[in-house]
Amino acid sequence: MTDSLSPETRLARGPGHDAATGAVVPPIHPSTTFMRDSSYELVGDHIYARYGNPNVDAVEELATTLDGGADAAVFASGLAGVAALFETVDSGRHIAAPRVMYHGAQDWLRRISDRRSIGLTLFDDVSVDSIRDALRPGETDLVWVECPVNPTWDIVDIEAVAAVVHQIGGRLAVDATCAPPVTMRALDLGADYVFHSATKYFNGHTDLLAGIVVTARGDARWDDVRLVRKLTGGVLGAFEAWLLMRGMRTLHLRYERASSNALAIARHLEGNPALEAVLYPGLESHPHHDLARRQMTNGFGGMMSLLVAGGEEAARRVVARVRLFSPATSLGGVESLIEHRFVVEGPHSVVPRNLLRVSVGIEDVADLVADLDQALAG
Repeated sequence: MTDSLSPETRLARGPGHDAATGAVVPPIHPSTTFMRDSSYELVGDHIYARYGNPNVDAVEELATTLDGGADAAVFASGLAGVAALFETVDSGRHIAAPRVMYHGAQDWLRRISDRRSIGLTLFDDVSVDSIRDALRPGETDLVWVECPVNPTWDIVDIEAVAAVVHQIGGRLAVDATCAPPVTMRALDLGADYVFHSATKYFNGHTDLLAGIVVTARGDARWDDVRLVRKLTGGVLGAFEAWLLMRGMRTLHLRYERASSNALAIARHLEGNPALEAVLYPGLESHPHHDLARRQMTNGFGGMMSLLVAGGEEAARRVVARVRLFSPATSLGGVESLIEHRFVVEGPHSVVPRNLLRVSVGIEDVADLVADLDQALAG
């Protein structure tokens, strides 16, 4: 019966009740070690918490099902998951990634490129032609893309890019943090791995760090990802895994509300004279809107960027004037956030200095619109 259930029902039910006690909400398993019997055989499936525990297992099972993968691995942070996947690239091989992407992941790519003789090419746009030009047949091992791209919210044609990458024997990893599987399943479109910073939409309450990598197939390389997690101690703790599961149970509701709020705000702000542009894939004017409609089947997400007329100083003044949007980094929570992105990204940033990244939450949309209107009017 489980296989026939919709994603919404699977999320709402979570891991199900606790078979041992009948508790509707399963317990937290904080134990770091697990018993053996008189023959020194493990009593259950676990040996030590660094290898995983029942709470982590439950998150991994649900994440695997949602993304339609073969297996999933949960990490203590998003970057721990990113680093584990990058660690499977051998010295002498090559990685291609976008110049505009999450700065933490790009910092790690630059580090391993400098220290481990791994080639790195940063492509300037996410068109299929640009990505093809960045590949090195016989050398490129992994191609990393974001969809949507943070913070321009361009859309990658995952199916077309996967075909190009596979043609030269590479693998495609998609950071789908801003498009969780309730709206987009990157593995169905041909990706080999899909990554989620579960700190964001999966958890949705801005109170824990976590990362999830889901693989299209189990193989020796996937075993290596899990080995890296075990050896580096990058597993999520039991309490955090329990919190993450609690957050995931409302993912579909939160994402739908954030998406509808964001679309309403983007339409309202488009054409505002205080703005040069509103970047949001749900707008019909967005250059990748049709592609977004094909790949994102249940809303366009709660993320947008505003290019403020008047440059960096004008953008900073808008952030200083908001009353409801919290000026803070992160995204995907129930509360709305706004940030001046260039300052956050650091010296390698190519983000326009007048760009404000906005994470739209689940508040009343009229209140959110009023707050942005007064901040821009000032």
